Amino acid sequence: MSDINKVEGIDENIPSEHSTEIDKNIEPTPSEASKINDDVVESSDNIDSDDKISNTPEEHDEVINEIEQSNAEDAEDEGNKDRHKIEVKDYDTMSLEALAIELEKLVKNEKVQAIRSHVNAINTEFKLKFQALIDEKKEDFINDGGNEIDFYYSSPVQRRYKEAYKSYRAKLNEHYQSLEKNLKQNLADKLTIIEELKGLINVEENINSTYKHFKELQERWRNTGPIPRDKYNNAWNSYHHHVELFYDFLHLNRDLRDLDFKHNLEKKLLIIERAEELAKDDNVMRAFRELQELHKMWKEELGPVGKEHREDIWERFKAATKIINDKRHIYYQEIDKVYEKNLENKLEIIANIEAVGAQESGSHGSWQKKIKQVEAFREAFFNAGKVPIKVNEATWAKFKEAVRSFNRRKNAFYKGLKKEQYKNLQLKLELIKIAEDNKDSEDFETVTPLMKKIQSDWKKIGHVPRKDSDKIWKQFKAACNHYFDRIHAKRNAASKEQIDAYNKKNDLLNSLKELKLSEEKEEGIKVIKEQIKVWQSIGRVPNDKRYIDGKFQKTIDSLLKGLKLDKTEAEMIKYENKLDSLNNSDDNRNLDNERTFIRKKIDEVKSQINQLENNLQFFTNVDDDNPLVKEVHQNIKKHRTSLELLKAKLQKIKDLY
Repeated sequence: MSDINKVEGIDENIPSEHSTEIDKNIEPTPSEASKINDDVVESSDNIDSDDKISNTPEEHDEVINEIEQSNAEDAEDEGNKDRHKIEVKDYDTMSLEALAIELEKLVKNEKVQAIRSHVNAINTEFKLKFQALIDEKKEDFINDGGNEIDFYYSSPVQRRYKEAYKSYRAKLNEHYQSLEKNLKQNLADKLTIIEELKGLINVEENINSTYKHFKELQERWRNTGPIPRDKYNNAWNSYHHHVELFYDFLHLNRDLRDLDFKHNLEKKLLIIERAEELAKDDNVMRAFRELQELHKMWKEELGPVGKEHREDIWERFKAATKIINDKRHIYYQEIDKVYEKNLENKLEIIANIEAVGAQESGSHGSWQKKIKQVEAFREAFFNAGKVPIKVNEATWAKFKEAVRSFNRRKNAFYKGLKKEQYKNLQLKLELIKIAEDNKDSEDFETVTPLMKKIQSDWKKIGHVPRKDSDKIWKQFKAACNHYFDRIHAKRNAASKEQIDAYNKKNDLLNSLKELKLSEEKEEGIKVIKEQIKVWQSIGRVPNDKRYIDGKFQKTIDSLLKGLKLDKTEAEMIKYENKLDSLNNSDDNRNLDNERTFIRKKIDEVKSQINQLENNLQFFTNVDDDNPLVKEVHQNIKKHRTSLELLKAKLQKIKDLY
């Protein structure tokens, strides 16, 4: 656009202001084509696509009006132009924190008068999303037993946003206070120039002196700053009216007039050529913004051309304007298609949330799964992009209602669950009281069964509120451990009964070494189990004599081997013997620890099987006879056998509870 910029450097000896039609020899300006509304309008970037210009002449004139109204807005405050350069981001996809950060950046880095539409969009999104958060927090507060009147919620991101918005309002007020003062003075100066223009007509002095004075008034007009937007058109039309009267007065000097017309024609042709270049630009919005500048130059910086050219060049300029505007119309239509697709996606997401909310769920696990699903849908909704502005609020309202409906059902479930958990809490507190009341008792014969019973009862009671769970468990565990530790301490000293038990077990062990089993397997198993029961009935031995239990196990293993039992059957017989010992122990923790150990082993074996099966995928093109493949299959089979044995052991443990 280097040639166009030459328009700004108009020769001071030639009139250069654009004028409206006063007599038939003066070219009409675009502003005369239709009435311009003096009300403030937004720039083209903020016009909904439904209002874009179509191909009818009346609607084409509207785009001229739109351009001039936008230029009037910019003329009031030069900083407004910068709004075209600021990137419009997808504020609807941003989180609360991201919105606050974006507002801070705009207030810090951009001219305050240029960010109005951005701040409004950010403010709308922040309010919507923060209100949704408030509603959710309030509902949780009420469901937890709080009174609505007592609810209050604040967050660091809200405080951060308020500070940034407060800074924006302060800077904006300061700017407009300063601008208002300057606008009034500039208006007064321009009205004075108009009055001086009136005085140039019919002045009895040398025409060259009058013309020089006229040029000085034009220069003063250009150098005078912006005026109030609502006065812009009237002041401008009045100024041009009197400029044209002066041109009419100049008809006595045709040379100056013809030179002026020639100069204006050259510059307007450059503007037209640039507009025709922009009509080929693929960046539609950039082309339209520059077109606005060209119209401003046409109107504000150039005067009329000869009558024989005026209609042709204006129609040519309008034709280029129409092409650019038609492309912009198509651009907005494409955006509309994207927005409509986004709307379809968002409505589908809303339907999915409603479907998840309608599903019946009766457990904490299923609700946790649904909560994760809805959170994923929420994230997808916020990332789905903009929808047509006419349905934006309705879509948002429908989304909020779907989420709220889900939350109401969720909260109703957990409210009921909390009641049950509170009831469980009271039951466990009663068990804690029993444990603490008896933990120092000396009546071991009576209290030990009681302590075992309350341990069993504890396991049968369901969940309690999470905030109390660890605390009461530690309290109950401490009381029980205190009691059983006292028993263990007392029994660590070998008693006469334990010595007798050791002697009896030693005699039984020696007799087993001489035992001859029947060749019938079932009969042999029966004899072995009877011997195990006898061993268990003898009782405990001193701690330092417990090695005899290991000798007994080895002897039993030897007897079972003689019966030629399969490995699993023999293992289960031995394991039943072990469980009987653990179950008859005074401390239930022994059986609990065994259950935990078996479950852990099951998980380990499952993991090993999965790993081996994954390894087989690397041998897709290898024969099953391959040594490595055969080894993997053998290991899988071995682990599966082990897994079945462990599951059988776990079932045996469960049968004891």
